[in-house]
Amino acid sequence: MRPGARIAAAIEVLEAILNRYQPVAIALTDWGKAHRFAGSGDRNAIGGLVYDALRRRASLAWAMSDDSPRAMAIGAASSALGISPNAVVEACNGADHAPSPLTDVERAGLARDMSAAPDAIRADIPEWLWPSFSAQFGANAVAEGEAMARRAPADLRVNTLKSTQEKVLKALAPFGAEACLVSPIGIRVPAPAGAQRTPNLQAEAAFQAGWFEIQDEGSQIAALLSGAGPRKQILDLCAGAGGKTLALAALMQNTGQLYAYDADRFQLKPIFERIKRAGVRNVQVLRAGDEAALEVLGPRFDVVLADAPCTGTGTWRRRPDAKWRLKPEALSARQAEQRSVLARAASLVKPGGQLVYVTCSILPEENVEQVAAFQKSNEEFRAVPTGAAWAASGLRGDPPASADGRSDSLLLTPGHHGTDGFFIAVLARAS
Repeated sequence: MRPGARIAAAIEVLEAILNRYQPVAIALTDWGKAHRFAGSGDRNAIGGLVYDALRRRASLAWAMSDDSPRAMAIGAASSALGISPNAVVEACNGADHAPSPLTDVERAGLARDMSAAPDAIRADIPEWLWPSFSAQFGANAVAEGEAMARRAPADLRVNTLKSTQEKVLKALAPFGAEACLVSPIGIRVPAPAGAQRTPNLQAEAAFQAGWFEIQDEGSQIAALLSGAGPRKQILDLCAGAGGKTLALAALMQNTGQLYAYDADRFQLKPIFERIKRAGVRNVQVLRAGDEAALEVLGPRFDVVLADAPCTGTGTWRRRPDAKWRLKPEALSARQAEQRSVLARAASLVKPGGQLVYVTCSILPEENVEQVAAFQKSNEEFRAVPTGAAWAASGLRGDPPASADGRSDSLLLTPGHHGTDGFFIAVLARAS
């Protein structure tokens, strides 16, 4: 397909997403089924263009003076397809399934100077969230927002139960794989450029053999800071699909006892196959939603990892549509769930043990404010400085500086660390 036809296809998909409220993955799949002549390269390019347009929805609408699917696809086409703005103009000629020629306003939009745009627009952050976002990052707020509107790399965690970082790097060398900067068990495949796509790493023999898992470096750091180690008793309270469960099992070297629990059985379903592939033998998966089973276990755990439900604002690079769907009432609902999770986690930590509170959010309402409120009513829990948790984990060097400047918790962001947005607080219970 020519660039013009790819832009037209992206417009069609964006119309399904924005006007008929279809999820992105379904809209792209439906388009592919209806246009089977399109090759994998075309589908990849169209998908990249759609996701780029959604990541930069606010700034594109401002630049193009229009928030229609056509305006967004045309505005994002240059960087997404790896062509010049002039090539975009030439591609949109109304021939061979291309969009109709650009108007004068659209031509001007491709070259519009964004420096005059409001900060929230430049950062591509929903207007209602901007006060919280800007208070969190201050002078760096626009740069943080811009980083969250760029494509994300593919991060992998080496499964040390079966392989080494050196072996996995060698196996994935054709994809430009490199060691992560912070995680000693992390590997990064760079974000795709232009019409390229991230390779399907799960189809690789090394993945099928259990050598690695797909896991953002920020999530790896959360597991590394948890205090997990051999022969300990550990609970992954919000295990989901099991990414952190497997990371904890590897840190425990398949010893001790690791329990995995989640309230949602559909979220928990993939964990069983993942445990088998990873060669993990010390995990007991509790029945989803069985809170009575948690009560029976009681406060026996050296570590309770609470990866709490959240708005997912830290994952906007990968799920840009969620950025614009998020509403204030959803934030309030997640905060209530987080308070409940923290209370449940606290009841299961043994004296002298640790509660590790984690979210994939960058909002203070879900992070430092939740921890402060928790500590106010649970005075036996004290915050462990990040430096101390880092040293106790056996990690080399100094810990990364928190994006919010704090030393009693760690906020990781795309702008500061190149990771997804993650918040990590380690809370020790008095002996």
